[in-house]
Amino acid sequence: MNILVVDDDPSFNKMLTGFLSRNNYEVKSAHSPQSALALLKENTFDLVLTDFKLPDMNGIKLMQEIKKVHNNIPVILITNYSDIRTAVNSIKLGAYEFVTKPVIPDELLKTIQKALTVEPTQAGSSSEDKPKEKDTSLEFIVGKTPKSLELWDYVDLVAPTKMSVLILGESGTGKEYVANIIHQKSSRAAKPFVAMDCGVLSKELAASELFGHVKGAFTGAINDKKGQFEVANGGTLFLDEIGNLPYEVQVQLLRVLQESIIKRVGSEKEIPVDVRIISATNENLADNRNSEEFRNDLYHRINEFELKVPPLRERLIDLEEYCAFFMKEACRDLNKPPKILSNEVVEIFKKYDWPGNLRELKNLIKRAVLLATDEYITIDQLPEGFKQKETGTKDSAENIKSVSHQNLKEIQKSQEIEAIKRVLSETKYNKSLAAKLLNIDRSTLYKKIKEYGIDA
Repeated sequence: MNILVVDDDPSFNKMLTGFLSRNNYEVKSAHSPQSALALLKENTFDLVLTDFKLPDMNGIKLMQEIKKVHNNIPVILITNYSDIRTAVNSIKLGAYEFVTKPVIPDELLKTIQKALTVEPTQAGSSSEDKPKEKDTSLEFIVGKTPKSLELWDYVDLVAPTKMSVLILGESGTGKEYVANIIHQKSSRAAKPFVAMDCGVLSKELAASELFGHVKGAFTGAINDKKGQFEVANGGTLFLDEIGNLPYEVQVQLLRVLQESIIKRVGSEKEIPVDVRIISATNENLADNRNSEEFRNDLYHRINEFELKVPPLRERLIDLEEYCAFFMKEACRDLNKPPKILSNEVVEIFKKYDWPGNLRELKNLIKRAVLLATDEYITIDQLPEGFKQKETGTKDSAENIKSVSHQNLKEIQKSQEIEAIKRVLSETKYNKSLAAKLLNIDRSTLYKKIKEYGIDA
């Protein structure tokens, strides 16, 4: 489901966009009413989440502009307490609901889920404007490569059990999808699947996000808040990039996993929880635990069963199947007729090493579908870098001999160093932006910079 977030506060916009993305929504953000309306012309959205106070045009006026073209898109208004009266009036004018700042994440999720399941009115509605039905099942590709087949065989084996699973794999390989499939194939499928990115949590916020807090527990805790363990109770909690969890919080997490009891920050009340833990990392936790960055006892607790998701470059046999899958998805999301990859593009894709893995492929195909003017996707719809690579393929054969004697890990390391240096340079060493472009979290980027001795 596609959500548009409109807020002129960059920090709040980024936080809200990241939160919704981690909860399996496709999210685009706008920082002004004009950019929001432009995005609505180019994309199909199932819901708009907008702040009331915006430059040049308030949230209600923006909602009215949206409703002129897309009458059945639900709009949720975000307001301060001082704007409650205006917010209530907004419902009379067509808003689905309003939420007040500070936003309580689990309450916002419930409001969004309800909005996305409301049937549109028939009057004045077109098939293009009707919200899509929320499909709770996930499509996925098994593939034909031995590593892919082994992965899904293991998923079928471990899913019905209560075992904690650790998923290993590079960024963009689809670790969260694998976790979600395990959840769907388990006896907990009817209960919540909650995904949490440990890489973006500070030591101060991690405990609150995991276990919740009570009002007054710390500055800014103006309400009681459920943690992700309570939200996922009865279901599955997916802890992505668990290797970045602060060491002090690892101690608390281990205790919860051993006792199945949590205490909200600032409270002594014990709350029993029944949660299956699936963790993921793109790092070698075995090395980290030896260097005392990750607790050895916690590592064994979360790693009752280990799964490895192979990078895309190791399953190129499945490339065309993934292309067809993402093409169908992109055409549906962008309301485009079916497209076909030209033979030239397929050959370029097969020669590419895909450092961003499936995420990079998905984004690339969606971009190409948006740009394509006829049935075929050609090299003209690919980023400039791909065109340059194609013109340089004649030189690649000459380089094979010099590369063939190198260790594969050394090749991967050198490519990673080169990519980090290039992106840091392009972003003028803005590490937050560089981490985003590299599809890793900021703490992982800092570790890579230190590990490789990069001057940054």
